[in-house]
Amino acid sequence: MKSTIPMRYVKRTLRYLRPHRTLAALSVALTVLTAIVTLATPWPLLIVIDNALGDKQLASWLQWIPTSIASNPTALILFAALAGLGLLLILDALHVAANFVNTKIDQNITLDFRSEMFLHAQKMSLAYHDQRRSGGLIYMINSQGDAPAGLVMTIPMLVEAALTLVGMFWVTYHLNPKLALAAITVVPFLYYSVGYYATHIQDKIQRVRTLESESLSIIHEAFAMMRVIVAFGREDREHKRFRDQTTLAVKERVKVTVRQTIFSLVVNFITAIGAALVLGLGAVDVLHAKQAGWPAGAFTVGELTVIIAYIAAIYKPLEQISFTIGSLQDRFISLKNTFEFLDTVPDIKDSPTAKNIERVRGGVRFENVDFSYTGRVDTLKKISFEAKPGQVIGIVGQTGAGKSTLVSLIPRFYDAKAGGIFLDGVNLRDLTLKSLRAQISIVLQEPLLFSGTIAENIRYGRLEATTEEIIAAAKAANAHDFIERLPQKYETILGERGAQISGGERQRVAVARAFLKDAPILILDEPTSSVDSKTEAVILEALERLMVGRTTFMIAHRLSTLKHADQVLVINHGELVERGTQDELIAKNGLYKQLYDAQIAAVRQSKLATATAQSV
Repeated sequence: MKSTIPMRYVKRTLRYLRPHRTLAALSVALTVLTAIVTLATPWPLLIVIDNALGDKQLASWLQWIPTSIASNPTALILFAALAGLGLLLILDALHVAANFVNTKIDQNITLDFRSEMFLHAQKMSLAYHDQRRSGGLIYMINSQGDAPAGLVMTIPMLVEAALTLVGMFWVTYHLNPKLALAAITVVPFLYYSVGYYATHIQDKIQRVRTLESESLSIIHEAFAMMRVIVAFGREDREHKRFRDQTTLAVKERVKVTVRQTIFSLVVNFITAIGAALVLGLGAVDVLHAKQAGWPAGAFTVGELTVIIAYIAAIYKPLEQISFTIGSLQDRFISLKNTFEFLDTVPDIKDSPTAKNIERVRGGVRFENVDFSYTGRVDTLKKISFEAKPGQVIGIVGQTGAGKSTLVSLIPRFYDAKAGGIFLDGVNLRDLTLKSLRAQISIVLQEPLLFSGTIAENIRYGRLEATTEEIIAAAKAANAHDFIERLPQKYETILGERGAQISGGERQRVAVARAFLKDAPILILDEPTSSVDSKTEAVILEALERLMVGRTTFMIAHRLSTLKHADQVLVINHGELVERGTQDELIAKNGLYKQLYDAQIAAVRQSKLATATAQSV
């Protein structure tokens, strides 16, 4: 039964119990008390059968019962009934208290573990997330995040079962050694069945988890792509895709559940055989004692009743231990998945000697930088250039040339495979990620906003900002006027991805967020490519104010926006093929000139088509 309980999981999981030592100690105390009270519950039966209904004298350990009660069968029956009721009430009270304490431990450990996974997921690089589906991580954090708590909370159950088992065996052995030994003959069979079950169920549980994770990934992807699905009328296709995947997951889950049920039936059958064996042997002993005239020290009906009650109680913990260990295989699969995730070392992390930096001047230098994505080589090759503090660096190139990848290396969303990137002369790898990224503001092509209020989204740039500072940033971003026209103004709830406002308005909120952060380095990744020309003019006016005094890297959709750039980098198939001012590049008559002429021609053709349409 080597793989039944991987001790490495148990040891690692117990670390999450340390912050809750007091509750854990209370849980242990309640567990011990519960086991003791459970041991006492069958004894009122013995008093009734042997002493109240029979003529046997009270055992020495019952001499504390007053003679007036012990000598009166009716009073003794009433006493035993009340004692039994009292023990059950105490047992119920202990169970309620234990349930309260254990639930607090369970929920706190689950919260701690899910929080750790969520934080770790955010520390992973974009390359890691690029290769994995978000739905799978969501499923892991939500559906498997309770695995450590589930394992920890089986400990009180197993301890209580073990204490009860040992105590009852000890008492039973003193009453009748033969029956006690007969009762434990089933233990090897239980041990073997648990081991067999554990080693044959793990792969099936892992498959179920994978399928269920894929089902959640489909839902997550569908919600993210809802506009596309609706636009193309593919609701039925996505529904069928989800149904097919989930149906497969359901079939596999049913198969696992059937196996778990069969395992429980096998355990119950084995313990039933043991109970029948004890009952048969015990009844024969009582019969022989009766035929011999109940000699002194003979095995009595009351003692048999207590043993039968104990055997039932002994087998209950055995069944519980067997079932718990069997069901733990599901937990172990979850722990395997989650611990493997937590053990994945982020490929973008602080070096041991990384240092914090205060506000930088903003000089950026690339020296022979190479970068490749997994499965795609030479995304960037031997990139070298220098941006002096406060300069505007334009970056152009055809789709897939590597423009966005290049600027993503500056905040270390990815790390260069070769070469070095320097900020004010210091290699980025020698700086802490937190202090490095504090120096950089980013405005993306698609403005990414949270579902909260406009004020909360702008404040994301600097969490301690005042309301006045938020309004000032919105004014600088040309966003204040449209915000004031909204019914709830700055308290307007944007909805998921900022769906309650237009694309241009979302972009202005994103620009306001960058204004509020006030970082010395600014990255603009085609921020006006998806808006109309009128909105573009409003955003560009705000961006021009934002760029003042900042080292700016601007990936331009419209090359006309680069006329004032201090330097334009032309990227082609991952290589830096041209550089210079716009006028210098046009004069070179190279790739930039081709791109510029093609765009000018496209603009002219568009204007001509518009004029023709208006004249018709």
